[in-house]
Amino acid sequence: MSNIYIKAGMLIDGTSNQPKTNVGILIRDNRIVEINDMINAPENCEVYDYSDNIIMPGLINCHVHIAYVGPEEDKVTDTEKLIVALKELKTYLKSGVTHVRVCGASTYLDIKLRDAMKKGLIEGPGIITAGRGITMTGGSGHASEIEADGVDECRKAARYVIKKSADFIKIVSTGSITTRGIEPGAPQLTYEELKAAIDEAHKAGKTVGSHSHGTEGIKNAILAGVDSIEHGSFSSDETISLMKEKGTYLVPTLSAPYFLLKAGEEGRLLDFMYRKAKDTAPTWYESFRNAYKAGVKIAMGSDAYGDIVKPEDTWHELRLMIENGMSPMEAIQVSTQNSADLLRISDDYGTIEKGKVADFIVLNENPLTNIETLSEVYKVFKNGQEQIL
Repeated sequence: MSNIYIKAGMLIDGTSNQPKTNVGILIRDNRIVEINDMINAPENCEVYDYSDNIIMPGLINCHVHIAYVGPEEDKVTDTEKLIVALKELKTYLKSGVTHVRVCGASTYLDIKLRDAMKKGLIEGPGIITAGRGITMTGGSGHASEIEADGVDECRKAARYVIKKSADFIKIVSTGSITTRGIEPGAPQLTYEELKAAIDEAHKAGKTVGSHSHGTEGIKNAILAGVDSIEHGSFSSDETISLMKEKGTYLVPTLSAPYFLLKAGEEGRLLDFMYRKAKDTAPTWYESFRNAYKAGVKIAMGSDAYGDIVKPEDTWHELRLMIENGMSPMEAIQVSTQNSADLLRISDDYGTIEKGKVADFIVLNENPLTNIETLSEVYKVFKNGQEQIL
């Protein structure tokens, strides 16, 4: 049994609206057993003195893609993808991200990595897996997702992904920016098709996230019972009201338009992607602002993939939420407590509280006054242990 005592100059616990100062955190094995005013460390404890630092929960990124290696992904070997994925996982952890939700992996690599991590074979953030997403024939992401048409095929596809032991199901209700020949606002899988997949997932105790840009596709997914809308870039007053009414989460992925436009300006983006990014970005930010003001539940996801949005860019998602109306404390809570709730891991993760697993990060500056301090995380603790990264 290991005992660790953390001295924290400031604690942002992920649940309180005000930080606490001069706090002592006692960790036994990997769980927090006591949080008190800073005192002399109990006997037989390993002491970490962060009296001059700020401690907060590790970030939870609810929308990433692992080992995306470009449009010619089918020409890249599985070994190359594995090498890229392992590097990305290390980078996430180093940048203060202690959990990721992978929204689609063509070779079910996310599931393989999750299982290897559970066996102690690799290190990295906790992984919530989707395996392959479900899209219509020729739909968004069709090169890497399962193509399914009609209620029966969508139901079978969901059952197959569940069979592969995915933690949640990703479905596609609209077009996208990165798939050639389709527009982000165009509806794709129908309400009936979406509902068939969602019903199967819910029967198995799984949540469902829907890639949804356009208004009609967003509405179809919400009415079909989806747990989260991913992107939501053309949300209307009606769909925002529906999200609020049904408790549907929005994962706005504001980093996607920001970095897509940046890549386009630097000549690193295909012309068709750049054009769609420019068309979509203004309403993307407006949709987020409207949803936030309406009180829609929001979780954090950066839509990290390839060299467009990198693992170390996660902190920009908080910056963009703040620039579009959130307070810094709200952005932190969205990226910790709320995100853990969406991922159904909040019994153990997402806040620094007695009984929770000790996943937290140590910062040199106060993120409530300078969110950019998250770009240079000082220390990372995962499962109660300091990570050597």
